[in-house]
Amino acid sequence: MTGETLAAGEHKGDRKGRGIPLGEAVDAPRSQFTSADGWRIAYYADTSASGRPLVLVHSVNAAPSSFEVKPLFEHYRSQRPVYSLDLPGFGHSERRPAGYTPQLFADVLGQFLDQVVGQPADVVALSLSAEFAARMIGSKPGSVASLALIAPTGFSKRVPPGPGFGRIVHPILKTPGLSQALFDLVASKRSIRHYLGQSFVGEPTQEILDYAYATSHQPGARHAPLVFLSMQLFTPEAGDRLYAKLTDLPVLAIADRDPYIDFERLDDFIARHPNWSRQRLAPNMGLPQWERLPETVAALDGFWAKSGG
Repeated sequence: MTGETLAAGEHKGDRKGRGIPLGEAVDAPRSQFTSADGWRIAYYADTSASGRPLVLVHSVNAAPSSFEVKPLFEHYRSQRPVYSLDLPGFGHSERRPAGYTPQLFADVLGQFLDQVVGQPADVVALSLSAEFAARMIGSKPGSVASLALIAPTGFSKRVPPGPGFGRIVHPILKTPGLSQALFDLVASKRSIRHYLGQSFVGEPTQEILDYAYATSHQPGARHAPLVFLSMQLFTPEAGDRLYAKLTDLPVLAIADRDPYIDFERLDDFIARHPNWSRQRLAPNMGLPQWERLPETVAALDGFWAKSGG
């Protein structure tokens, strides 16, 4: 590339879309901390109010970021300290070419709670990040006061492919040229509108579409999503291996329908775990904080009131 030097791990295809600026996901100060493995992790915080901290964790897909939890951040920021972090590979956080594993995301969340928040918090995690939060809490009991999961993965009767599948598929997806071409299709405006639109009962707002497009067109944006698409970030039998370990804290699952996963095992799991409860907030397709914010807030507030939050 004439006149330019590629950054470490950067592919020429990463230059496509570099001119698209990535604004702030929420109107709050953005800071960063460095994980034990040296990852630069961006986060937003509003600590002007007092009370037990609230930590919001976005989902994992082709174009996630703290923007997914913006309605909750904006609602609670005047009532209590609120934090939202961009997970590794997304938003304003570092986007390395490799290293994305369920344990990485769990470790980063745990270190964020230790280093930045500094006390047990109420955590709200979306979709696949529910598994990361459960993995972290299972290894660090007492680090979280309560856990609310919006459309959590891991409760489907459809068993995700095992690690062997990902080890076969991911090298194919990473093939130079092919990886960027594939991601360009997934991250096109038409694709984002289609796939994100499936998570809304109505129409997605233009602001969430625009931010999803911008965050998926930053240098290195393809790396983490391609690991996600190869199914390597899911934990098989997450109910038994992850969620069943959460016995010492209250857990709420907000789940009605989702176009990409199902919750067929959720009610049976809750029946066997008295510290768990479920709210449907029907109808929603996985993002009730955008379409049914008053009901989502009421469900969370009621949950925290019962759990001493």
